[in-house]
Parts: sequence; C-alpha cells; structure tokens
Amino acid sequence: MLGAALVAVVPAQAQTQTMKMASATINDVQHEWLRRFEAEIKPKVGERLKIEIYPASQLGQIPRMVEGVAVGTIESFVTPTTFLVSVEPRFQVFDAIGVFGSPEHLNRVLQDAAFRKRALALGEDKGLRGIGIFFNSPIIVLARRPIRSLADFNGKKIRVFGTPLQIEPMKKLGASPVPMAFGEVIAALQNGTVDGMLAGMPVLTPLKFYDVAKNVTEIHPSIVTSIQVVNKRWFEGLPSEIQAAMLAAGERVDKEAFSFATALIDKANKDWQANGGQLIKLPSAEQAKLMADLNALGTQLLSANPAVKTEYDELLKVAERTK
Repeated sequence: MLGAALVAVVPAQAQTQTMKMASATINDVQHEWLRRFEAEIKPKVGERLKIEIYPASQLGQIPRMVEGVAVGTIESFVTPTTFLVSVEPRFQVFDAIGVFGSPEHLNRVLQDAAFRKRALALGEDKGLRGIGIFFNSPIIVLARRPIRSLADFNGKKIRVFGTPLQIEPMKKLGASPVPMAFGEVIAALQNGTVDGMLAGMPVLTPLKFYDVAKNVTEIHPSIVTSIQVVNKRWFEGLPSEIQAAMLAAGERVDKEAFSFATALIDKANKDWQANGGQLIKLPSAEQAKLMADLNALGTQLLSANPAVKTEYDELLKVAERTK
C-alpha cells in the first residue's frame, strides 16, 4: 500500500507546469528580458517549469494579452506599464512627465527595494502579480514627415498608448491622438490612418519601421517602464520553491536590464540610421518649453484620481531621494 501511495504522489510532485510568456515586441528589451529570465530560472527548476516565449503578438494584440493574463489563459505577459492602465489606473504614474532626469535616474527608482515591491504589487487586486519591472526606453515620435519643431505637430494624427498621459499631451501640441494596438500601426502608417506614433526606439528597428517612415524626433517627454506580470492565481498555485525561484530570477534580470536596454537602444539608433532613417532633436528652447508645459499637464492629470495621486506622491518621494 505504501509503495502504491508513493507512486501516486511522485508524479503529482513532479508535474510540469507550462509558463507561456507573451510580448507584443521582438528582439527588443522586453524580448531579451524573457530570454534571460528563462536562462536564469531553468537551472533552478529543471523540468518542473516549461517556459514558452511568444514574442511579436503571437498570442494576440496587447488588449487581448492583458485580458488573457488577468483571467489566466496566458500565464505571463511583459508590456509597458501604460497598457495596464485600463486594468489598474495607478500604473499611470510610470508615464509621469519630467520626473526622471535620465534613464539612469529611472533605473535607480526601479531598483529601490521598497518601491520595487510596491510597484510589483500594484495589479494584485486585479489578478496581476508583478515579477519584474525595468527601464525600456525614452519616448520618441516616429513620423512620415519630419517633426522638427513644435508647430509640426499641428494636425498630425499620432498613434498613442491609450492613457491620458499620452492622449492629452498630444492634444496640447495640436495633434490628434489615436489609441491603437501596436500590431496595427505599420498598416495604419502605410495607408495614412496615422501620420506617426509615440514609441520607444528599440521596437522600431527590429520590425523595420524605417520601410514606412524614416523620421524619428527624440522628444523624450517620459520614459517607458516595462513590467512582467503573471496571473496571480496561477502563481499562487505553484509549489513554493518555484515561486521563490521565479521571484529571484525576476529580480536578477531586473538588475541586468539597464545595461542590455541601453546597449539595444544604441544598436537600434545605429541600425535605424544605417537603413536611411534620421534622428531629429527639437531646438533646445522648444524642447525646454515642451517639458515645462507637459510636466504641468502631467501633474494635473495624475492628481485627478486620489488613488493615482497617492501613488504619484510616493513616486515623487523616491525620485527625489534617488536623484
């Protein structure tokens, strides 16, 4: 009887868990995070956790992948925090304009142990458990026609993330914001549905956006933060040692992320120019005006919702402490 019981128990303990890890992008910062996470955790868990990586929206457009992780049909998804705002409005704080003096400053904020723990827990009430959060890239604007001054924004249809921190700044600049799934943007640029898009530079070059629009203006009003989330119920159902290995792997890769993110940005910029793309900066006085105007607007937007304001105030404290 004891032998039979052991036979029954061992397979249950050794059961392989599958972790589908999705991303809308490919060969960028997010995709590299997934690869490194798999390499980091595999020696710790062996065959008990099977990682399957699905980049380039293979599991659906961004809203469907967010929904999939929230309900548990996808175990994990890496995305700019912006795309989780529809699920949890407090994620808006990572789009704060003018708070981070540089990518290095943002990285120090994200590496602050107490703040990192707080940030990873933001989506828990909505079924999303964070296991990693890291610097992605500064915001740029890609356009079919060059944007060399603030006046060039007038009348442009610009694809944005569906959050007030991207929608309202474009309105203030005289552009028409068009929220749109990432996977639809190339076709929209080709057929004129949009004239440009807000994005991070590393996603543009691997997907050859230079074939449809070659003009990038480095406006950098905010910096993209990416977060790796898992379905909370699925995560809590894992053996405790796998949970611990997953959290440790996420923390380890987060510590490496800044160096490989900056390297990928440098490569993306060089490859963009090598393929006929151009990198444009606004005149210094106009860039200063842009940041001052949008910082005031951002503070107003982030203060409208009391829960968001509480999170924003906490972010400002950490940002001040880590300058």
